[in-house]
Amino acid sequence: MPRSSSLWQLYLARLREFYRQPARIFWVYGFPIVLAVVLGLAFNSGAPEVVVVDVVDTGEARTIFGLVASAVDPEDGRVGVALNLVGPEEADLRLQRGQTPLVVEPTGPNAVSYRYDPTRPEALAARAAFDDAYQRALGREDVAETTNAIIDEPGSRYIDFLIPGLIGVNAMGGGLWGIGFLLVNFRIGKLLKRFQATPMPRRNFLLAILGARITFLIPDLAILLTLGVVGFGMPIRGNLGLVILMDVVGALAFAGIGLLVASRAQTTETVSGLMNLVMIPMWLFSGVFFSYERFPEAMLPFIKALPLTQLVDGLRRVILEGAGLVDVGSNLLVLATWAVVTFVIALRIFRWN
Repeated sequence: MPRSSSLWQLYLARLREFYRQPARIFWVYGFPIVLAVVLGLAFNSGAPEVVVVDVVDTGEARTIFGLVASAVDPEDGRVGVALNLVGPEEADLRLQRGQTPLVVEPTGPNAVSYRYDPTRPEALAARAAFDDAYQRALGREDVAETTNAIIDEPGSRYIDFLIPGLIGVNAMGGGLWGIGFLLVNFRIGKLLKRFQATPMPRRNFLLAILGARITFLIPDLAILLTLGVVGFGMPIRGNLGLVILMDVVGALAFAGIGLLVASRAQTTETVSGLMNLVMIPMWLFSGVFFSYERFPEAMLPFIKALPLTQLVDGLRRVILEGAGLVDVGSNLLVLATWAVVTFVIALRIFRWN
């Protein structure tokens, strides 16, 4: 039997091991779908936004209620304002707990004091919405004539921004946890020593794990894309083959990192810590749930060097902007570099024991 057949047999073994464990199937395929559906429903509602503001119950509070209610028009395109009358102590407690973004306390005739945390975007939005309604109710006139253009076109919504990010996160999680934990469990169970005793080349063992991971990736990508297109009307403006290529190269990059992290780890605690050390920065910085442009400019070179950043950026450009191979060539190059370098290093330092 040729030595190359060990690669095929190991690949088949990984496939059988995967589909015989329902819990693993759920975390690879089910959990991303649940996450996409929940976030999609939360951010895909067509109902106008309404902010709830606490008003301290004083003598002027009832007047404020009437003024603001008369100034809120649900059809004028502005953020709606709903008022909640509370006592002073309850207002402070609700603000401290994050149960309200803004507390308004009347301080005199036509005078109020705002209490809020300026680092919370929802607090700034609540203050702006309440102040706008209150000032207009007191007679302020808007000099400039304005119109509202609501962005609800497919491809421009938050759910369209989110789906490519979830595809990238799942590629990262599968590459790191799916490969790293597998190797460490093999090492703990003394299975790697048994593999070492066979005439199988080391590269075949590692390539089989990588191949199985890519095989699992394709159904996952199909499920999330189908959910985005059918469930939320997300467009795919670029070439579908390029989407698949981008995801596969990204998955190879994360699989290489997973191999590297687990190449010498001896316990699940060690590999868990290393995995979190690698994944958490990318969860926070790579623009999965919000744009990484929010971070200081000095951090952007580091952020853009992260593989998840390159993968998510490339997927969004292809899916939402219709970018071609040349347009995302730099993204693919960075991801391929991560894949090759980490795999070569892992191959050199990998320990069976």
